[in-house]
Amino acid sequence: MDWYSIVKFLHIVSATLWVGGGFVLFLLGVLAERAGNIEDKLQAMRASGQLGGYFFAPMSMLTLLFGLIMCGFWVGFSDLWIIIGLVGYATTFSIGMFIFKPTGERMGAMIAKEGVTPSVLAIGQRMMSAARFDYAVMLVIVADMVLKPTTHDFGILAGMLLVLVVGATLAFGGSRRLVESAA
Repeated sequence: MDWYSIVKFLHIVSATLWVGGGFVLFLLGVLAERAGNIEDKLQAMRASGQLGGYFFAPMSMLTLLFGLIMCGFWVGFSDLWIIIGLVGYATTFSIGMFIFKPTGERMGAMIAKEGVTPSVLAIGQRMMSAARFDYAVMLVIVADMVLKPTTHDFGILAGMLLVLVVGATLAFGGSRRLVESAA
């Protein structure tokens, strides 16, 4: 086994933990939202906030670090798929740091002070909207890493763009509101 294989393995493991772990929490939030279960949705959001700094941010940074090591020593930084991956990473990292982290902290403070209020639920809904777009970006990153498109791969690039447009539409195109279920 060579160093490239070891670094690639570490890159894939950290990416799997980062993307997969976040997807599970996102899915729990979506299922709770569809069931109208406010407490389960808030629990998924709390878990996201609690794990953000201790798990998701380190896994995200390790994914980037191992990817940069592979590029620096073996692959280079000029291929289109590397650029797409880095832009995607910057996008999802920014969503995490500038939307999920402060929003989760603000929601936690509001719940501790006032309990679950309609304004807390509205903030949670905006957070779920951002998560929908975030996971569209992550899907594009995963496809990018596997398919490694070039400028000649119009179908792949169009498909990736379609995923982003659908993700943005699902995230920001409709008004979903979480309200308590009648049951």
